[in-house]
Amino acid sequence: MQVAEVIVKILESEGITDAFGIPGAGINPVYKHLALSKSIKHYTVRHEEAAVHAADAYFRASGRMAMAICTSGPGATNFVTGLYTANIDSIPLIAITGQNVTPLLGKDAFQCVDIVEICKPICKAGWCITKAEDVPRILREAFRTAKEGKPGPVVIDLPLDVQMKDIDYDPAKDAPLPIPVVKPDLAKIKKAIEMLNAAQNPIIIMGGGVILSDAYKELVEFAEYMQIPVITTYMAKGGIPVNHPLYAGIVGIQVGIPVGNKLFLDSDVVLGIGCRFTDRHTGDVKIYAGERKFIHIDIEPKQIDKIIKAELGIVSDAKLAIKALLDEAKAKGPKKQTPERVAGIPKLRESMKRKLDFQSMPIKPHRVFYELNKFFHDDKTMFTTGCGLNQIWSGQFQEVSKPRLYLPSGGAGTLGFDIPAAIGAKVARPEHRAVAVMGDFGFTFLVEELAVAATYNLPIIVIILNNAFLSLIRQNQKYAYQYEYAVSMKENHTVMDYIKVAEGFGCRGERVSKPGDIAAALERASKSKVPYVIDFVVEEQVDCSMGPNIAAVKEFCIEEPMETPPAR
Repeated sequence: MQVAEVIVKILESEGITDAFGIPGAGINPVYKHLALSKSIKHYTVRHEEAAVHAADAYFRASGRMAMAICTSGPGATNFVTGLYTANIDSIPLIAITGQNVTPLLGKDAFQCVDIVEICKPICKAGWCITKAEDVPRILREAFRTAKEGKPGPVVIDLPLDVQMKDIDYDPAKDAPLPIPVVKPDLAKIKKAIEMLNAAQNPIIIMGGGVILSDAYKELVEFAEYMQIPVITTYMAKGGIPVNHPLYAGIVGIQVGIPVGNKLFLDSDVVLGIGCRFTDRHTGDVKIYAGERKFIHIDIEPKQIDKIIKAELGIVSDAKLAIKALLDEAKAKGPKKQTPERVAGIPKLRESMKRKLDFQSMPIKPHRVFYELNKFFHDDKTMFTTGCGLNQIWSGQFQEVSKPRLYLPSGGAGTLGFDIPAAIGAKVARPEHRAVAVMGDFGFTFLVEELAVAATYNLPIIVIILNNAFLSLIRQNQKYAYQYEYAVSMKENHTVMDYIKVAEGFGCRGERVSKPGDIAAALERASKSKVPYVIDFVVEEQVDCSMGPNIAAVKEFCIEEPMETPPAR
């Protein structure tokens, strides 16, 4: 059997049903057999980076892996940003790249680049397969590597001559490799329960690893039994309903919310599960750590003590650890609780909410999120977002109550992630809406993928917060360096017409300048059944709440400003 056909057979066996990519001379043998596959659907994107973002968000939305595939040389190097984006957020995917023939490797041949070496720092693993007989073994190992432990993307680089060779292969005798199970140390589980029972103000951090392990229900059950408040990291947004009586908000110096930071600062013992304690979550580590004791559970041993020194570190799959914690807690019996500690969380949460329902003109960005929360309240909408103040506001303001509905580029903050990610999410879960939330500058990154949405009849909705600035960089220049340069983009409110851009790619859209018109625009977009772009012209210089540490977040937009004329 030809290797190219073997590859497709293995992809089918591993459960791949959707692939995003661009064919080319270096990968055409595989494409020949992709075309014959009855179980894999291929979506031709307009830029290779978009293929990876789509496959990435496909997994975020569904928990199922997809494939990104492209040709050699610049096609392969265009994968890099997408692979980095997936890797830092622990998203598994298979990336297949074409390569020149093996005799020309290392000889500066046309479109011959060592993509595996390039991707080593930003992928979980990579292989350039130079022996045809090694393809089945390595491809199976690639799938296992992507899924096991801390998940991540892997790269398979395929020289053209290897793809075209014949090998002995029997699909009936080949199967996916087992994924190792990482179980917790039960002695440490007992100690964790002892520490939580001895604490006066314990708190639980739900990290993105809880979502990856599909352990969010178990975590909420454990929290309810123990009556411990739950905060989430940005990557776990939606893991617990926003109206749950134990939901204590998100912690962070940017995408955190006031109640989350307050309740964390009041805590004495912290149980962090599937979280990495990264800088946008912690800010100043000394303030964050304080005198608190930390119990850290993570499937990756290297994460323990990497940033925050743990009193107790437990290496385990999140779901298995949480089940063990609950079993141990029930075996010991419920701790004598002080009901007033958690009874006040809903009231405190409501009293500390940031104001969103501004009536002023130009539209304040907060008002857009107020309307998004009102309109998309049925837990049937997935949101993607990349980078900028639009992403931070989204993290702060958007109310999401189920997992796998909020799909951000968290660790990378990748401009251009939003639209192809919405496409991948919509392919993965066609019964849900997919909404990309982005800024006017970010819209121009990978905007050509609107044509993909139109071609495949994927009615994604694109929300542009158009403030005619590189607003996150403007704010950073303003407060960190006391200057402003090269960040104003006035043309985005005047010369640039993003609706014509959308229409040129086969989509529809409209520009909205008044707060009272937001809801009707969302209604038209939702009912249009085609890809739809809404360009919201918002106030140009609005600062976003953030700070150097979680005890010093500076709040903006607390009061209603005086009405000003709309931007033209």
